[in-house]
Formats: sequence, C-alpha cells, structure tokens
Amino acid sequence: MREDVQQLLKIQDFDQRIQAINKELERIPREQEAAKDRLANNQAALATAKTAYQENEMAIKTVELDIGTRKTTIEKLNKQQFETKKNEEFDKLGAEVIRYKGMIDDLETTELELMEKADECRATITEAEASLAKTQVTVDEEIAELDARAGVRREELADLKETRKEESTKVEEDLLADYDRLFIKQEGKGIAAVNSERICSSCHLQVVNSTFIAAKSGERIAECDNCSSILYLA
Repeated sequence: MREDVQQLLKIQDFDQRIQAINKELERIPREQEAAKDRLANNQAALATAKTAYQENEMAIKTVELDIGTRKTTIEKLNKQQFETKKNEEFDKLGAEVIRYKGMIDDLETTELELMEKADECRATITEAEASLAKTQVTVDEEIAELDARAGVRREELADLKETRKEESTKVEEDLLADYDRLFIKQEGKGIAAVNSERICSSCHLQVVNSTFIAAKSGERIAECDNCSSILYLA
C-alpha cells in the first residue's frame, strides 16, 4: 500500500472517531431534554391530581352550603307551620318540609360520595408525589451523567483534532483536499478497500481492471470509477 494512502487511512480513522463524538455531543442535549420532559410529565400529573382534589373540596363546600341553606329553610317552614292556624296552610308547609328534607338526604348522599372521592384524590396525590420524587432522582442522575460524559467527549475530541492536525501534515495538500472532499460527500468515508473481485467497499460496484491494478501496485492513486473513493487493496 502506498504510504500516503496508508496515512490517509489513519487520518480517516481519526475523522470517523471525531464524527462519532460530534454526533454523540449533538445527541446529549436531546437526551437531557427527553429526561426533563419525563420529569415535566410527572409534575403535570401531580398538578392535575392536586387540581382534582381542590375542585372536589370546593364541590364538598358547595354541597355543605346547600345543606345548610335547606336546613335554614326547614327551620323557617317549621316556624311558619307552628304559627299558622289554617289546616290547609299547615299541610302545605309540612309538604315543603318533607320536600326539603328529601333534598338534604340527596345532598348528604352526594357529600358522602365526594368525601370518598376526596380519599381517592389524596391517594392519587401521594402516588404522584412518590413518582415525581423517584423521577426527580433519576433525571438528576441522568443529566449529571450526560454532563460528565459530554465533558469527557469534549476532551477526547480536542485531543483527536490535535492529533489529526499533526498527522495531516504528512500528506500532500492536494491529496488531503481530495480526501476531505470525499469524506464529506460520502458521509464519513473517503477511502475504501477494493477486493480481489474488483468490488469497491464503498459503493459495492466493480471497478475497471486498470483501476484495480493501480490500487494493487500502488503506482498511482487509484480512485473508484463509480464513487471516486480513494482505493487500496483489501
């Protein structure tokens, strides 16, 4: 293998590692946001549970007020009934008392149901608080781990870039420029192997015999006839 092609292979290894780290550094903020979203979902669930509890408490108070109002009305009706001297009026007021007592019975049933629901709401809040606390710990740990990983990767990236820069000085500028262009164009592979069947490992197509011979002999830089990758014999 030509020395310059062998050097380019070394540079390509650095470039692929640099590319992988850059992609990981791009993913890390998204992973952190995903973790925060999980936390936000638990916070929303707790807020919803608390809202449901508050609304239920308001409903209980409303029912209690309604019961109190009807009890006051019954007291007034009883007083009017006691003061009236007409049988027809007495019976009419008595019927109203019975009707209001029926309303109170219904309201008290509703109140009991709401109290049972209050117990359920409190249980839901307790469960949501526990879930939030657990998620908070997990998310904090995950974000901290991702921050630490990002710091390590940035150090690795700096070292790789520095080493890559040094290694690049060992390759002719024009050849390095061709490689750089191919690496970008072909998304991470500027150099490819060609096998004994004359198949390029980049595009998986067969090269002409003269190109294969050039890659085999090293007499000149061989480029794939199809994808232009710089070739070396596998």
